[in-house]
Amino acid sequence: MEKYLKLIDEVNEKGRFKPTWESLSQYRVPDWYEDTKFGIFIHWGVYSVPAYSSEWYSRCMYIQGTREYEHHLKTYGEHKNFGYKDFIPMFKAEKFDPEQWAELFKNAGAQYVVPVGEHHDGFQMYDSDISEWNAAKMGPERNVLGELYGEFEKKGLVRGVSTHRVEHWFFMGHGKEFDSDIKEPLKRGDFYWPAMPERNHQDLFSEPMPTEEFLNDWLVRCCELVDKYQPSIVYFDWWIQHSAVKPYLKKFAAYYYNRADEWGKGVVINYKHDAFQFGCAVVDVERGQFADCKPYIWQTDTAVAKNSWCYTKDNHYKTSTQIIRSLVDIVSKNGRLLLNIGPKADGTIPEEDKNILLEIGEWLKVNGEAIYSSRLWRKSGEGSVNVTEGQFADNEGAPYTVEDIRFTQKGENIYAICLNMQGKSEVCIKSLAEADASSKPNFHGIIKNVEVLGFDKCEWVRDAEGLHITTDMVETDKPVVFKISVD
Repeated sequence: MEKYLKLIDEVNEKGRFKPTWESLSQYRVPDWYEDTKFGIFIHWGVYSVPAYSSEWYSRCMYIQGTREYEHHLKTYGEHKNFGYKDFIPMFKAEKFDPEQWAELFKNAGAQYVVPVGEHHDGFQMYDSDISEWNAAKMGPERNVLGELYGEFEKKGLVRGVSTHRVEHWFFMGHGKEFDSDIKEPLKRGDFYWPAMPERNHQDLFSEPMPTEEFLNDWLVRCCELVDKYQPSIVYFDWWIQHSAVKPYLKKFAAYYYNRADEWGKGVVINYKHDAFQFGCAVVDVERGQFADCKPYIWQTDTAVAKNSWCYTKDNHYKTSTQIIRSLVDIVSKNGRLLLNIGPKADGTIPEEDKNILLEIGEWLKVNGEAIYSSRLWRKSGEGSVNVTEGQFADNEGAPYTVEDIRFTQKGENIYAICLNMQGKSEVCIKSLAEADASSKPNFHGIIKNVEVLGFDKCEWVRDAEGLHITTDMVETDKPVVFKISVD
């Protein structure tokens, strides 16, 4: 531990990034990330064994009176005899095939993949020198992250990783409130350490402050991930915005950016809330998005399932159409979508998850030119439906109509994407109306041609009301892309 902490200080002393907001504000988002629009998130771990409720099972099973607590008693017995750690030998991943996963993600049209490296439960999905409690030494006895990275590289997928470790400070604390397998004394290196009290989940920032020992352990774990696996993206979940974490977070960011300088490549940190000073990393909105176009690059992370991030036996799924509409809306506003799936404990990806990904991939094969490497147009969209802004505000049920259009641009083309053309053969794009002496149009240029991607030819005419496009044989519930060549 002390040796690694010294190394972190040495790297930051030599590098151009220092652990201060002023220095970290030198950071610039790399070009490759600006071109990247769609990624896959993977929640897979020990919590996939009980496959009940959500990936927070390890916390909730120790909270007396919850349905997870009652389920655990009924299914596995008393917590003192069968605790969360006892799921580890059951996490065998016997059908895990990283090559098949990578192939699926490529066919889904994804450009980057972010597996969960360590969730709140404290079990690492990679080979680590920091802890014995990891997938390479227990459970599957496979370096899951390392194997996936090898296959992602072959497929040209950008390699990311997420760490949710900081919440482990309080995550197992309720197990100390009754006779369970979470008992004192606990020390660094133990699976359940530190298991601090969580008296009020709605006010976690008033809980006992994380100690220097815990935060140094967190910092070293994060830096080990960087050094061993050289991820191009590091995603942080919430709670890193805790005031006690900030000095360590700055140290990590400087270390990661300095290491990236040594590697000669650009990297990205995703964060939530106000964990970072604005401009020092890329902001992420969980299960939500922005209502308006932003001048800065941002990300949404959400899941194919509405109720959980990991696999459960009772997952409720969105449709691929809902997700594609969200992807289009997000990209038109300078965002990118990180879409989560949850494999089963044996390493297979559920058919529902797989089918959704493949349907998205089929749409992107035809319409991807409007998404990949696209840039903002002078406005992001038009129409009557405005999405709800903010986290935990997934807009999958938004009542889009033929009037709801989103825009992107690339080269000499503007892409107008109609979010819902079901039952309609004509669309009017008001933002592309012809100019006259009194009007203030969004586009003064010349429209040379209009195509509808994936379908037969269309007829079009432009007047003071807008660009009118009439199509034949457009029968789909998914967004329709009009490629408008301009001069």
